[in-house]
Amino acid sequence: MKALPWSAAACGAAVVLLAGCAGAPAVPDLPAGVAVDYQLGGDYEPADDVRVVVRDWYAGVPLERDDAYSLCYVNAFQTQADDPGADRPDEDRAWPAGLVLAGLEDPGWPGEHLIDLGTEDSREAAAEHLAQMVDTCADKGFDAVELDNLDSWTRFDDRPEVVPFGEQDALAYAGLLADLAHDRGLAVAQKNTPGLSAQQVADVGFDLAVVEECGRYDECDAYAAVHGDRLLVVEYTDEGLARACEALGDRVAVVLRDAGLSVPGSPGYRAERC
Repeated sequence: MKALPWSAAACGAAVVLLAGCAGAPAVPDLPAGVAVDYQLGGDYEPADDVRVVVRDWYAGVPLERDDAYSLCYVNAFQTQADDPGADRPDEDRAWPAGLVLAGLEDPGWPGEHLIDLGTEDSREAAAEHLAQMVDTCADKGFDAVELDNLDSWTRFDDRPEVVPFGEQDALAYAGLLADLAHDRGLAVAQKNTPGLSAQQVADVGFDLAVVEECGRYDECDAYAAVHGDRLLVVEYTDEGLARACEALGDRVAVVLRDAGLSVPGSPGYRAERC
């Protein structure tokens, strides 16, 4: 995979790569307009034209194809639900107890609790715990890391007072994680969270974005305005796929997946592209 000499975000530019940013780490650049597959439900050999995959940091491995680009999924802002058959350091029970907001369980994902990012000390402690996952991504040979649940502070919009942190705290934490990833030669993907400005993206150090259902919710143009063609789009409905493809054409990677992100042969499996 082609590695550009400087990260756009690390040099303070959100879209255009600028030469001359001394000291910035080299990270692999996302190829534009190639087929992508989103494989969080388990690794499998994708369609022949796929050159970009997203796989789980713990169970997944990079795609072994010429010019492949592999992203490493990390649930960075929330715990994973406990799995009695696993011993994952991102599980709820494996996080340092003082960092887990036990009373704030994601309404959409049972067993996933928000991480407390309300103070500088808590953010640094959370980043220290997450470093082992970023290390694993790098050691396995992934090109980039996808930091999921950046927008966790919005999970309780009906009761915002119960979340002890906000957007600026989440972005400050994301910046710590981006530094960790860049130090290990990994590009860093913003996950969802429309509305961030180009300056915010640059300040954190995001190099690309992985977005879900921007077609369904008419958000694709907002992401493209900041990230250009450094986007991966995952849709879960036919309507969403059609609208994302119309908005972005063949400039960026768009895939329709089943909501369960299942593997081929499973009931309901789907993987379709523009």
